[in-house]
Amino acid sequence: MDKLTEIMDWKRREVALRARPVRPRELSSLGERMSVGLSFHDALANPGQLSVIAEIKRKSPSAGSIAEGISAVEQARAYLNAGAEAMSVLTDEEFFGGKLEDLWEVNDFISNHQRETPTIRKDFMIHPIQVLEAVEAGARAILLIVRALDDEDLKSLREAADLAGLDCLYEIHEEKELEKALRHSPRIIGVNNRDLARFETTLDTTEMLFPHIPDGIVKVSESGILEPEDAWRVREAGADAVLCGEALMRADDPEALLREMKECE
Repeated sequence: MDKLTEIMDWKRREVALRARPVRPRELSSLGERMSVGLSFHDALANPGQLSVIAEIKRKSPSAGSIAEGISAVEQARAYLNAGAEAMSVLTDEEFFGGKLEDLWEVNDFISNHQRETPTIRKDFMIHPIQVLEAVEAGARAILLIVRALDDEDLKSLREAADLAGLDCLYEIHEEKELEKALRHSPRIIGVNNRDLARFETTLDTTEMLFPHIPDGIVKVSESGILEPEDAWRVREAGADAVLCGEALMRADDPEALLREMKECE
């Protein structure tokens, strides 16, 4: 069993404990109240510059412990100070050390500082109840891992996200996953440079897949962005944004590192 299959099996058991039918009106009424301000898509769509999705991640199966004791709000403060266009908040506890409360707290912090920095709920999405939780916590987007979901799952989750006013980041790692994602008219596609089966990482994946993504779709390069030069490299390959977590979480000065990554224009 590869690691992604293990994680998805665990996630199905975890979510089953709280799953229930989610009525469309629940999602749309929340979406109406929560949709004021900058969308996740629009925060990343900045022609001529590289946007940064700064991630809050305490641990991972590939890296082990990264910053397990860190406060999500304090990390968000550094990202806000450095001008991150968006933030990614891990809410999976078993494998990544996150929790849904982190998403609530980060969004409350951003709101209290009157900033328009949208967040994405980074988790293994399988059920509309998770979409409802995301919008309740103030997220403006959800992650859809294309390899882990069939077309019916992708359709169901996209419909729930649309009702809730959330964007979807479709994550892919190879060309057949891109073809699958394109059947769902994505507005944002993220190329994960890390193979979630073997956890090997190379920026070659971004350079190989970006030319096949149609114009008009926001392109995000994820994983393996460890130095400013990595951000500049994927920018040259056509990235509109990078998603960076481990390097920022480990950095002595995450603000300085984030600013350097944004200087590649």
